[in-house]
Amino acid sequence: MSDTATRKRGRGTGGGAARRAERTAVRIEAARYIERNIPNLEMLDDAALELIEANAETVLEEIGVVFSENPAALDRWREAGADVQGDRVRIPKGLARKLCSTAPAQFTQHARNPERSVEIGGRNLVFAPVYGPPFVRDRQLGRRYATIEDFRSFVKLAYMSKWMHHSGGTVCEPTDIPVNKRHFDMLMAHMTLSDKPFMGSVTEPSRAADSVEMCEILFGKEFVAENTVMTSLININSPLTFDATMMGALEVYAQANQACIVSPFIVGGAMAPVTVAGTLTQVLAEVMAGVAYSQLCRKGAPVIAGAFVTSIDMNSGAPTFGTPEAALITYGAGQLVRRLGLPYRSAGSFTGSKLPDAQSAYETSNSLNMGLLSGVNFMLHAAGWLEGGLVASLEKFVTDADQLGVLHTLAGGVDMSETGQAMDALREVGPGGHFLGCAHTQANFKTAFWRSQVLDYKPFETWADEGGRDTAALGEARVEKLLAEYQPPDLDPGIADGLEDYVARRKAEMPDAFN
Repeated sequence: MSDTATRKRGRGTGGGAARRAERTAVRIEAARYIERNIPNLEMLDDAALELIEANAETVLEEIGVVFSENPAALDRWREAGADVQGDRVRIPKGLARKLCSTAPAQFTQHARNPERSVEIGGRNLVFAPVYGPPFVRDRQLGRRYATIEDFRSFVKLAYMSKWMHHSGGTVCEPTDIPVNKRHFDMLMAHMTLSDKPFMGSVTEPSRAADSVEMCEILFGKEFVAENTVMTSLININSPLTFDATMMGALEVYAQANQACIVSPFIVGGAMAPVTVAGTLTQVLAEVMAGVAYSQLCRKGAPVIAGAFVTSIDMNSGAPTFGTPEAALITYGAGQLVRRLGLPYRSAGSFTGSKLPDAQSAYETSNSLNMGLLSGVNFMLHAAGWLEGGLVASLEKFVTDADQLGVLHTLAGGVDMSETGQAMDALREVGPGGHFLGCAHTQANFKTAFWRSQVLDYKPFETWADEGGRDTAALGEARVEKLLAEYQPPDLDPGIADGLEDYVARRKAEMPDAFN
């Protein structure tokens, strides 16, 4: 199920020495993206789905959506047959769905290491790190503004994490780099410190263009022209508003045949109705309009239909995570997106907690499991999210990434092969025996059960002797171990020099800007 790149230090020769060296060698393992062997959990019947779809079409036709400060977008919609008045676009029933039908149901995002490429869509699930926090937290330095060194640490941890399939995008916002130049440093980190797939910049259309040009250096111009090598996040300003910055980035990527996640950003009760069905109606309308626009930019451009949904604390106004309402919306949105025939993005390691504590664990567990069962194909924020997305936590990153292994095992379903049935073990042991020493156990014990690389299962005495560490302390030790063992993947020196020259030239062409 996994392909492994192994790097080994100082290996001995001969039986015992070889086995000891194998156990202590640095191993960089990367599990293949998940291919689900379990059913999706479907909350809505056909009648409910058809009603929501009809309501969403009514929203698009009667209420419409706004494409602000984007005359080219208005022209595209007008030519497609929409009613355009000012910046309001009213889309006739059936038009958006028809346009959505030209987007692929599944596509490959290529990594520079072909063994790390991922298939997005179908029964597959791809995990990517937290995205966007301006702050970072760790046990030593506490909560602070993120720096480029923090960013590089997260990229290294994602590369070293077995269950993380993707390097992500803005895993934290490096505030020590000028706003107009930090995308270069972030892309350089993804391209040189990891060989997993990554995301491009969306904070300004010219930065999306820079992302494409840097990929042309990394992969080759002809390869990029014919293949998808980036997936990038395009948020909709809910309710029903598509701003020029996000749409400008989408235009760049769609025209270059690079994938976009078209995703409403919903805080229920503030940016959408308080009800599940009402929110689903708005989500579907926004997704259809955004995906349809990507197809007006380039027919057949790869796109992922997203749904970032959270509820709100009606006393404080703060977003809440891991709630049953958000789960119901995530399940329902999965059904609606599958009926559109598109890949689905949602869920993550969501929590409103300020620390990697029990609240964090409960909310994150709820959110991760709903993502698995709702049929999500691309899970952004799969590890590291804290404080409602304001903070990326190093310790939580590695504990979340560890728990993604549980989802891998669950998604595999029940092994009903001859080995899985274990009849030989049942016959060998018989009544009153035990299975520890039987041949079946000896043959399968290494892979029989998922094993955490972070959590503590030792006896109390051993745990106490080792300092009585809680989960945050165990996470800190895991971070230190992974960063100490990190070794960068090989990269052709000519490509590395080309990237460095491009970044240096582009940075020199513009003054620093911090807003």
